[in-house]
Amino acid sequence: MTNTPADAAARRAVAPVICYPNDTLRLPPMEQYRAARATAQATAQTRIPPREARCFHVTAGSFFRISCPEGAQVGDLNLFAARNLEERFFSGKTRALYGSHVGVGNRLWSCLPYLRPMATITADSLAWYGQDEYGGRVHDVIGTRCDPYTHHLLSGQDYHNTCHSNLTRALAEEMRLPLAEAEAHIHDVLNVFMCTGFTRDTGQYFMKASPARAGDYIEFFAEIDLLGVLSACPGGDCGSEHSSDAATCHPLDVTVYAPKAGQLDGWYAPSNNRYSRRHAPE
Repeated sequence: MTNTPADAAARRAVAPVICYPNDTLRLPPMEQYRAARATAQATAQTRIPPREARCFHVTAGSFFRISCPEGAQVGDLNLFAARNLEERFFSGKTRALYGSHVGVGNRLWSCLPYLRPMATITADSLAWYGQDEYGGRVHDVIGTRCDPYTHHLLSGQDYHNTCHSNLTRALAEEMRLPLAEAEAHIHDVLNVFMCTGFTRDTGQYFMKASPARAGDYIEFFAEIDLLGVLSACPGGDCGSEHSSDAATCHPLDVTVYAPKAGQLDGWYAPSNNRYSRRHAPE
């Protein structure tokens, strides 16, 4: 134990400063996206079975919707540039720019050195949820994904249907890679439909039953050509545990929509970050 200093209250009272003010970010053209989506046609659908993962492809300038066709179900989403697995979703920077949870108008950013928007959230049927009395919100970029290593650390048991393993198997099959090589590309996720926060007393990451119901969805605009990998979490709605054969689980659907010609005139895919990469002063 250490003694509390005399100026403890003054130190705690120092006002916080936002680390990455985002008011200089180029805003997505949401009105143009909404107009394009209004007449877009479904072109592909992928069903993700419970406790499994599947890959899907989205062309830049298209929309994709993740939905719950049968009931509340959390999904763990990885995104890659379609032709470059080294460029992947950067949950940490997305979190630093927008906060612990994301919503309509927020963008999913790719990792360094690319650091460009991969997708923009354009619609969310759970936008009404906001923040509950526990500090819970929906669609987090906090959690890393359930994985067999942490499961073994805490229980001493092997469990192979964690989201990490699901994503690994799906990517390996899609890209025809050995499991070990595919695993190296799996990264921290967007936890779609998951309701999470931090406890006020210990600051621990918590989850609670997802407020999603059959028919709920979140929708994105693909800013670049994407390869997505989505796992239907073995925790179902994650109301009790997230690595389980006992939880009630449901499938997820991914539906891709292509806008009509001319709806995106003037829009262009973002280029890679323009930092010089010299990493040294002149």
